[in-house]
Amino acid sequence: MKPPSAGCWALSSALLLCSAPVRNDILTGHIVTGLEECGTRPLMDETATGSRIVGGHDAQPGAWPWQVSLQVYQFGVGYHHICGGSLVSNSSVLTAAHCTKKWMDPDFWRAVIGLNRLYRYQSDIVMSRVSSIMIHSSYNVYSYEHDIAVFKLIKYIPYNEHIQPICLPNTSLVLTNETLCYISGWGSSREQGKPKYILQEAQVDIISLHICNRYDWYGGAISWNMLCAGSESGDVDSCQGDSGGPLMCYFPDVSKYYLIGITSFGVGCGLPKRPGIYVRTSHYKSWIESCISSQKENTADIPFFLFFLIMGQVTLHLVE
Repeated sequence: MKPPSAGCWALSSALLLCSAPVRNDILTGHIVTGLEECGTRPLMDETATGSRIVGGHDAQPGAWPWQVSLQVYQFGVGYHHICGGSLVSNSSVLTAAHCTKKWMDPDFWRAVIGLNRLYRYQSDIVMSRVSSIMIHSSYNVYSYEHDIAVFKLIKYIPYNEHIQPICLPNTSLVLTNETLCYISGWGSSREQGKPKYILQEAQVDIISLHICNRYDWYGGAISWNMLCAGSESGDVDSCQGDSGGPLMCYFPDVSKYYLIGITSFGVGCGLPKRPGIYVRTSHYKSWIESCISSQKENTADIPFFLFFLIMGQVTLHLVE
């Protein structure tokens, strides 16, 4: 299988480019930013099992301390939630590339970290403006291949009980039927529904590509750089407003959560045999590292008009 092509585009006052070799690892992970600790939830008891977004329920404050709300400023309205994201370092948020399709200027964005209830900004949350947006150079607006982006923040984000980074793929960790995997976000609980104001969480199953690509599922449209997660019945799924948010799995032998996927797209919300599709982050570890650590600025031409094209039936899980 040909690995994802290297390189990431950044949108800022100048157009930036960073590049790195990309490894085609299996589904697993550890630290991408050199942090000694990641993927821990100081306020939660990991000995307790989670309950079985669409099919989700309210998350407790501090339940997912890497969850980020990416918000856009609109004149006369103020900031409002567009997409989710995951904190991967003190100044970087990982999200989906398609989240920027209408708002490519980082000056309009901010990240809110440590949030549980949208628009209720308590003392334990941190807000930061965005300095640049780095998009994978091979992102395809038709197939959603390489639907991944890094938001670089202006502010250094200190860690506390409510704010922690999540671990990213590197070394081999095997997903089994016993692995506990979750999604979270402020998205709708049904297609075309209203967003949730309290962060939602749900346990999901990882569905093999062999099943997900069956003719009566996604009919071969899902590539090896993607993951299917949810349930066959559609009882659990991501929806509008969840785009860019985390698909995370817990590995008790190391007592850590790993960011296995990034919420990308789906056909509708909560439909049988149409689970959510996620970016397989293990295939982008080196790319993410390069974008996080890059300080070099290179001008380049980006075909901006491509970001305004969307594919017919596909539901992008962001707030319009």
